[in-house]
Parts: sequence; C-alpha cells; structure tokens
Amino acid sequence: MTSKLEQLRSMTVVVADTGDIEAVARLKPVDCTTNPSIVLKAIGSPAFADKFKEAVSWGRKQNGNDDAIVAAVADRLAISVGAGLAEIVPGRVSTEVDADLSFDTEASIAKAHQIIAAYKELGIERERILIKLASTWEGIRAAEVLQTEGIDCNLTLLFSQAQAIACAEAKVFLISPFVGRILDWHKKATGQDYTAETDPGVISVRNIYNYYKANGISTIVMGASFRNVGEIEALAGCDRLTISPNLLDELDKAEGKLERKLSPETFTAEPMQSIDEKTFRWMLNEDQMATEKLSDGIRLFSKDLTALRELVRKELLRAAA
Repeated sequence: MTSKLEQLRSMTVVVADTGDIEAVARLKPVDCTTNPSIVLKAIGSPAFADKFKEAVSWGRKQNGNDDAIVAAVADRLAISVGAGLAEIVPGRVSTEVDADLSFDTEASIAKAHQIIAAYKELGIERERILIKLASTWEGIRAAEVLQTEGIDCNLTLLFSQAQAIACAEAKVFLISPFVGRILDWHKKATGQDYTAETDPGVISVRNIYNYYKANGISTIVMGASFRNVGEIEALAGCDRLTISPNLLDELDKAEGKLERKLSPETFTAEPMQSIDEKTFRWMLNEDQMATEKLSDGIRLFSKDLTALRELVRKELLRAAA
C-alpha cells in the first residue's frame, strides 16, 4: 500500500511550509509558503549563505537612510528564499507582505507591487507568486484590489468564519485557516485534550470548506499550522494543505488507508452571507479566540521581521568595519 502522504496527494494539493531547500527537493510539494520566521531560518542555512553575502554586499552599495537600506536588504533576502523555492516547486510560492503593514491597505498594495516587481527582475512572473496578507479588514481590502490587477493573494492568519466570508466576497485566490493555533487556544482555555474529530481547528476548516462549496465560492481553502498528523488526516480532501517537513516525513512513513474527509461534491446547504466592515469587526470582536490569535500572529510575524532586519543591520555594520 502507498504511504499516507501519497494517498493525500491524490486528493489534496500538498504545500510545504518551509524554506528548507533540501526538504522541499526531497518531499516534492506542489507549492511552498514562506513567512518571516521561515526566511529567518532559511538564510542561516548553507543553501542561502551566498545569497546572504550577496544581499549584504548589495546593501553596502546603496545610498540613503540606514533603516531603509536594512529593510531593502531584508526584502531582497525574502525574495531570494522565494526564488530558490520557485526553482524547485512546479507551482506557486507565497511571499508575505510585512506584518507591520497589516492595518494599512494602501501600503500593503504598494508592498505587493514591489514584491511582484522584484520577482520579475529574477525572471519569475506573477503567476508563480502568491502575495500573503494578514486577514485583517485592511489586508482583505488590499487583496481585493490586487486580485483585480491579476495578482493572486493568500490571506493568512485566518481563524474565523467572518474572515472567511470577507475573503470570499473580496474574491481572493486562497485562504490559510490556522488549524493548530486554534487548537492551542482552546486547549489553554479549557484545559481539555481533543481528538482529531473534536479538534476546534479541524472543525473550523471543515465549516469554512462546507460554506465555500455550498455556495460555489472558488476561493481555495488551504489548511495550515498543523500540530500533528491526525489534524491533517482529518482534513484529507481539503483543496490544499500546507505542512511542515517533519509532518510530511511522518506521513511519508505512515501506512494504512487514508480516508477522504472532505469533497467538493459532498456538502450541507448553507445560505450565502454578506459582510460589511461594521459586521466584520463585530463578529471578530465576539470571537475571543480569533481576535487574540490574529493579533498574536501579527505580533509574532512582526517580531521575526524585526529579528531579520536586526541580523541584516549587524551584518552591514560588520561588513563596514
């Protein structure tokens, strides 16, 4: 019998949640997704040592404000990691708009344009890239504009039905509901353990998937942030799943039949909903878990972005000494 990973590939597009070039080459995902945490880890690996040196050398030749140069070098490194992954995977690479722009629609749009232009300079067209934006009201509005320009978006840090409905109305290409972080919150709040079938993160993704399929919504549902293979198996059949290398390896070694849990042909009818800004903010406010995990996620990505920039700053200073 084929491994559970191979069975999963037959019903779900498998995406790698990593910047580890060797792991991507070995596990052969269709797409890759990155974030500041992943970029920070990737540039410390031998695979990107030369790219790191090149970016710092480039930064040393730039004129202008020190903070602006540091930010530009950090951006260059993020694109280098994405470009390295794009050489391996046949599909898309997600690249994140700075977390500190999560509440600024216009700045997010401008940053997305910069990302697309930087990839184009390397010969990578927009069709290979997904722009990652936090699922704030402002991030969703930025995605709505970018989608009309032919720039596909991945709306991340998604924890609630309100966010999913708003993303559908904005006609975003893909959403990334965070399964594991939802589970984390509920375990801490209740002190309970959960099975794969009672896992609040799994249930949330199933509900969103059902709502989308029941209403003919084309936005792709990509479950993310898994804590164990049980969560992944419970979402087998979801449009896409982005999975860390260690869990991909675990699935690759696992035998036994993998049952399909989600199918676009099997859903429960649900009425289509419409959501304006006032309703969105109220629904999010009423969902304590989603409110806390969204803000926490933005802070964590911002923290890693700051760490990346500080690393760049130190290297620039060292190179100048």
